[in-house]
Parts: sequence; structure tokens; C-alpha cells
Amino acid sequence: MKKNNGMILAVLLISVFSIAGISEAQTMKNESLKKSDSVKIRLRVKDTLITATLIDSKTTRDFISLLPLALTMNDLFHREKYAHLPKAISTEGVRAHTFEVGEIAYWSPGPDVAIYYRQDGERIPAPGIIVIGKIDSGVESLNVAGSVKVTIELIK
Repeated sequence: MKKNNGMILAVLLISVFSIAGISEAQTMKNESLKKSDSVKIRLRVKDTLITATLIDSKTTRDFISLLPLALTMNDLFHREKYAHLPKAISTEGVRAHTFEVGEIAYWSPGPDVAIYYRQDGERIPAPGIIVIGKIDSGVESLNVAGSVKVTIELIK
């Protein structure tokens, strides 16, 4: 019985620390978004203009250095549009295994940029994503079947 109680306690502690880690990563993402309201990008999807607020991080600064970009963004799992970047960028950001609708993230194995337009409750596999920003409004324009051509530029 003591062995079972010890096992239950160990599983409970692991669960608590995992939840705390996820919560801390989400808090860090939210705080970074609040601090970076002066760095904006514009995305053009067909005739629709979308703006996004970027997080201040090394990964984001590397992403900005690639702008402007003209990308064909493919659909993945009916939840995100993604495209290969011309080169790898910094991975010195906080890794997350969950996402929110509207987040713009870097997936380092690609190297890809992804924009999440629909929540499906699934976790992001290892190594996770590095969130670099969030769409201000209009993310629903990405919720279309197949690939879309997107231009991304810095708003000065």
C-alpha cells in the first residue's frame, strides 16, 4: 500500500509541475505581447490586410530581418497555415507545446513560420514552437481550404 501511495504522489507532483510550467510559458508569452505593442507587421491575404503585434525577442528580430516576405502558406491539420522561411532564424525563445488562435510562431525544424487560425485542442510536438507574435484581428481570413499567398511586411 505504501508503494502505491508513493507512486500516486509522484504522478501527482509531476502533473502539478507540468501544469505550472505550461502556465508560466503562457504568462511569459502574454507579457511579451503586452510589451511589444510598437512592433507591427502587415499581412496581405488576397484583398485582405491583417495586422499583427510582435513579441520582442531574438527570434522575432531575426524574423523581421527577413521582411518583406512573399510566401505560399500551406494548410496543416485545418488549424494553421505554414510556410518555409528562406533561412533558419534564432531559437533563443521560449518553447511552447500549446497555441492560441491568432498566434504567429516559428517551428525550427522547418524552418517554418506558422499562423494558427483554428483551435483543435492538440499539442504541438517536440521541439515545440516559439511564438513571435499575434494577429490583431482578421485571422479568420486564413480559414480557407488549401494554400494561400501571403505577403508580410514591417509597418513603420
